[in-house]
Amino acid sequence: MSGLLHLKGVGPAKAKLFERLDIFSLSDLRHYYPRAYQDRRENAPNAGLNPASLTVFKGRVLRTQLVPARSVLIFKAFLTDGQNRQIECTWFKKRSFRAFRFDPFAALKKDFKINAEIWVIGRKENRNNFFDDKITVEEYYPAGEEAALHAGRITPIYALTEGLSNKALRQYIYESLQESEAKSEQDILPPSLAEKRGFISSAQALRAVHFPNSLSELENARARLAYEEFLLLATAWGVKRTQNRTALKGYTYEIKKNLLTPFRQNLGFEFTDSQKKVIKEIFADLQSPLPMNRLLQGDVGSGKTIVALSAMLLAAENGGQSTLMAPTEILAEQHYLTFQKTLKKLKVPVAVLTSSTKAPERKKILAALADGSVTIVVGTHALIQDDVKFKNLRLAVIDEQHRFGVKQRGKLKEKTARLDLLTMTATPIPRTLALAFYGDLSVSTLTQLPPGRQPIFTQTADEYRANHIVAEEVQKGRQAYIVYPLIEESENISAKAVSEEFEKLKQVFPHFKLAMLHGQMSRTEKESVMKDFAAHKTDILVATPVIEVGIDVPNATVMVIQNAERFGLASLHQLRGRVGRGEHASQCVLVAGHQGSVAKERLRIICQTCDGFKIGERDMQLRGPGEILGTRQSGDLEFKAGDFFKDRNILQWAIEDRDELLKEDPLLQKPEHAAFKERLLELYQKNWKLIDLS
Repeated sequence: MSGLLHLKGVGPAKAKLFERLDIFSLSDLRHYYPRAYQDRRENAPNAGLNPASLTVFKGRVLRTQLVPARSVLIFKAFLTDGQNRQIECTWFKKRSFRAFRFDPFAALKKDFKINAEIWVIGRKENRNNFFDDKITVEEYYPAGEEAALHAGRITPIYALTEGLSNKALRQYIYESLQESEAKSEQDILPPSLAEKRGFISSAQALRAVHFPNSLSELENARARLAYEEFLLLATAWGVKRTQNRTALKGYTYEIKKNLLTPFRQNLGFEFTDSQKKVIKEIFADLQSPLPMNRLLQGDVGSGKTIVALSAMLLAAENGGQSTLMAPTEILAEQHYLTFQKTLKKLKVPVAVLTSSTKAPERKKILAALADGSVTIVVGTHALIQDDVKFKNLRLAVIDEQHRFGVKQRGKLKEKTARLDLLTMTATPIPRTLALAFYGDLSVSTLTQLPPGRQPIFTQTADEYRANHIVAEEVQKGRQAYIVYPLIEESENISAKAVSEEFEKLKQVFPHFKLAMLHGQMSRTEKESVMKDFAAHKTDILVATPVIEVGIDVPNATVMVIQNAERFGLASLHQLRGRVGRGEHASQCVLVAGHQGSVAKERLRIICQTCDGFKIGERDMQLRGPGEILGTRQSGDLEFKAGDFFKDRNILQWAIEDRDELLKEDPLLQKPEHAAFKERLLELYQKNWKLIDLS
């Protein structure tokens, strides 16, 4: 903090504003990269950086005018630019008591003298008959030395907090770059790698990423900084992978088939070839002397749960306990009901533990886990509480892994000295990212859907059409889901709520049986609603996104998603996956309100394809990898310079160079790697506490 206080104009109050942006030092400030750029050069050759409505020009003041209005005061300046256009620039100030005591336009009058040259940045208004352009001004700078950071150049635009302007932030960052330590900013990249890839120095990259002289200089700087970010994380996971592969777990498994054989015989269906292949990979890991650390990815409905249960039964055959951790109570409860039904004839003791578990029942389950009388426990975050002890925990399965942070997954590993870990996701991870950021995991992929799966027709429609489709299907003897984003109405969120809409839908569908399901219901109520819907005692299930995963009702053929613009791609795909599970044709209907450009793109993609791999990749592009890879909660993948998709070639370089680096120096002990190792420890060990480079 003391370094920031050395900057002109920064006192304790201003330093607090910097803290909101996670800026605590001059180095943090220098590494606070722009979120965007504007090309504010005269006759800019690349206007593509700028929004269509943005105007940037340097003009000469012709005259000024004050225009009083009922609720506002208006100041106008009329300028001419170098092309003899006349441009009207406007500022608005609300009338107030202070406005009569002080002139709110005093600074403008001082700067906008006749014939003064001014840089103006603003938004175009509609053209009128008298002036070529009307501009509502956002920023202006009298031409001269002070304007050089803000206009007449490729100008950085930063994410802000209240009390800090872009103008001020640019000035502070510029000053920090003049500090002696900035000019000799330590290069952490091993010299051999920097030379191999032809990168500029760290100090050059920092100056150019904030104040580039050209677009090519900006791209070179950003590539250098992105590579550094990618290499740091890829190396961290590479070290972790090496450590995992040298730590013996002290036990192994024998395939005895006293549980696995009757389990397969009782299923009533055959595994797909893809499931057989993946089970073989998992069983090989479990029989290895090294702990398993495997990611199982597969599209919605590809049969991940049955694969995981097969692994849990192998552990049970060998006297080990297993746990499955799910992100929501309703999914945990659905898994529990499925396990109970599937394992009933095998007499494998199964329990469910969530935050809603009543104290007496919780006490009983904890005792059973501690003495080993419960073999499989399904639950939520409640499983990682300190008082949850196991007699012989051998295998942990994490469902929908992206809903859990790295630290939460690590907490589960602390339950035993050595643990086989299987994480599952329905949001497939592109191979390059898996290599880089799941460097400590092996990856298995389910590429087939079970036989008989029906394609799902997806369309957008208004509410009237959606209700008509539901009525048609229910009259044929089918069932339907109608999903709303909220439980109750909110003043702050413009979206429909399930509790209010449920009452309306009972009037819309008076001859059908409706039920409601949401996360605030008790476990008993939720189980009852789900069982009734599965048994076709109800026709329409009106719910929140709690049904996103885990519900399997083959007779349900319609999924209506209300306020679809409020859902991410992965959620839309998961919800759609609740239908198409039987022999009947199925459809998904998206009812959307006001949509921004990103929401429109999501709806377009989900209507075009049912391919989970394509959807997963586009979802990562739209939302960022932090949410997809399950690291956003701890900020571990909030990269500032790199873009996983735009920079795929740089990412590939980082993976190749990581492998070369660790092959040459596995613990980074060489002197030329000291700075890189120090930064690695600083950035990642303090957050994850997963990597030991001592």
